[in-house]
Amino acid sequence: MVKYKDEALDRTFAALSDPTRRALLARLGGQDSLSVSELAAPFPVSLPAIMKHLDVLTDAGLIVREKTGRTVFCRLTAQPMEQAMNWLNRYAQFWSEKFDRLAAFVEEETWPTQPSTPIPAQRNVQASPSRAGSARGRKKSTPPGRKPNS
Repeated sequence: MVKYKDEALDRTFAALSDPTRRALLARLGGQDSLSVSELAAPFPVSLPAIMKHLDVLTDAGLIVREKTGRTVFCRLTAQPMEQAMNWLNRYAQFWSEKFDRLAAFVEEETWPTQPSTPIPAQRNVQASPSRAGSARGRKKSTPPGRKPNS
């Protein structure tokens, strides 16, 4: 088994795995920097919950927090995202080649438009004699004190 250890890449993907953290990054992508309260405003979670998400993003190196007076500002950093994109691009190239070969194969082949042999119609198949007899010969039980319907 191959052991691939890149803790920075693992932290990046772990941070990106949460939809709230991805939304926080998206909000930061549109601005140079935002204060924590501005960043947290549209989310229906508490400020401490947002702070925990920001801790994960900071640990992954995806954001930097800077304190100016009493206000903490967050901004994006590019390096961890670039590393993740480089890793993903290797696999995108692999799959792109596979899909190109599949497309070439499909385009080369001539495929029949209708089946060559007709599909037989479904017939009503009777149960085997042993099953048919057992189903017919079975007695239905009746609750105590009731007469069977005849």
